[in-house]
Amino acid sequence: MNCKNCNIEIDSKFCPDCGEPTKLKRIDGLYIIHEIKHVLHFEKGILYTIKELLLNPGENIRHFINENRVRLVKPIIFIIITSLIYTLINHFFQLEDGYVKFDGDKLSTTNKIFNWVQAHYGYANIIIGIFIAFWIKIFFKRYGYNFFEILILLCFIMGMQMLIFSLSSFLEGLTTINMMQFGSIIGLIYIIWAIGQFFEEKKFSNYLKAFASYFLGMICATLFALAIGAFVDIFIKQ
Repeated sequence: MNCKNCNIEIDSKFCPDCGEPTKLKRIDGLYIIHEIKHVLHFEKGILYTIKELLLNPGENIRHFINENRVRLVKPIIFIIITSLIYTLINHFFQLEDGYVKFDGDKLSTTNKIFNWVQAHYGYANIIIGIFIAFWIKIFFKRYGYNFFEILILLCFIMGMQMLIFSLSSFLEGLTTINMMQFGSIIGLIYIIWAIGQFFEEKKFSNYLKAFASYFLGMICATLFALAIGAFVDIFIKQ
């Protein structure tokens, strides 16, 4: 018989060319669990990743980029999952979003853009990370990390920021106390600390550069969204 994947002739349980099995097992509960583990890359577990990023983010992310990419959950998957957790908690407790707010014409394109951000934090954070990464690349140019390596750094630490927001939202939902204010401050401190530690933790100026990079990146991302919204609205009216 021929392999159903690459069409090469086979006479064993597995294709010698692509490794696909001759006969597929039926999909069951074990298959679903295996697929989830495979997608999330659970060699060490997501809880292990959270612990390592909470205690020593700089060293662990440097280790991921330069030496071992198996110990931690894949960064893009990580930020999408943590952003989804934040969104679900907000929807469950029916809380007003404290991360991204926009007060304007509800029918405007700009309002629709910010609504999309609120509904798709995982993808939106990656886009926002591009702007922050641009400024980090400028301020920390001498360290030699390329743009994509910096983006990986941001996927990890912004994912942790979303978990901090998630915990704040969860506590706010339980206590009705506005915990997002504290969560926003803690999340900002964590990002500045993590970026500074990643490059050179004993250098105080790195933490100032980290703050400037994050602040300027957020401003640029916001201005970009406003500009796109305004341009589309002008184009539609014409």
